[in-house]
Amino acid sequence: MKKLINSADTVLEESLDGLAAAHADILLLGAERKFVRRRTLKPGKVALISGGGSGHEPLHAGFVGLGMLDAACPGQVFTSPTPDQMIEAAEAVDTGAGVLFIVKNYEGDVMNFTMAAEMAGREVASVVTNDDVAVEKSTYTTGRRGVAGTLIVEKMVGAAAETGMPLAALKALGDEVNRRTRSMGVALSPCTVPAAGRPNFTLADDEMEMGVGIHGEPGRRRVPLASADAIAAEMLDAILKDLAPSKGSEVLLLVNGFGATPLIELYLMVNAAKRILDRAGITVTRFLTGSYVTSLDMAGVSITVSVLDRKATTLWDAPVQTAALRWGV
Repeated sequence: MKKLINSADTVLEESLDGLAAAHADILLLGAERKFVRRRTLKPGKVALISGGGSGHEPLHAGFVGLGMLDAACPGQVFTSPTPDQMIEAAEAVDTGAGVLFIVKNYEGDVMNFTMAAEMAGREVASVVTNDDVAVEKSTYTTGRRGVAGTLIVEKMVGAAAETGMPLAALKALGDEVNRRTRSMGVALSPCTVPAAGRPNFTLADDEMEMGVGIHGEPGRRRVPLASADAIAAEMLDAILKDLAPSKGSEVLLLVNGFGATPLIELYLMVNAAKRILDRAGITVTRFLTGSYVTSLDMAGVSITVSVLDRKATTLWDAPVQTAALRWGV
């Protein structure tokens, strides 16, 4: 295992210290590094809190700031944060309008965020994301996994929260954005969890895992390596069959790297995906390309399609200032 670490036991805390130092104008660390919070809170705004196992950076801590999250709770690598982390984060960032949890559909995350909501002693609602069309059940889930579409929910709901939208309306919006969003991924190589020191699954040089999860969970099947066009076609076929956008729909296209995929390949996949969507009569009006919801050092890519209307487009275009996303400010 070759990684830029000092010790597998201190990876998370040292990384969080670096994040806080590099983006001190935007965020700061909570006590004992239990959460990352927005430095400047907006009184009277619903507080948005997300979190999950580390190893998916910049999700979620990289999306704390203006127009997105008020706090993020990082667990150890691929391990859910604990309820006390969410409770303390809620106490730190709730300015009186209530708290919305945005939770990826993994059993540990859902259980711990649910416990936190029950114990927080304040008004809390939750949105659970489940945008992955690859499989209906997986290693860590009952039902579909929450993956890169979580970023889109956090961005749009975050923009709406800045306008003063109340808690119940924000939950309804988050559920709506989740329903209009679908994703699927493919792995070309496994990832290595620092504490384990070895890859968490194996792939031959001529194999790929179609429909892989962001923790390396099995997908639909293991298949021979194919061309970028063929990979994009299979993923988008599954996405469009499930999402069923009407011809003429406008969409956001997110092409997301898993951590070890260079931008030259990601933009090649953007080109492949856009040509497929064009032929289907689907118009891409917004793009996001990069490694935003990663799986440590996994090589691979996910494609996310989110159907837009005027409201969703306005929310996507709204100003954001976080460690990982900045525009309009």
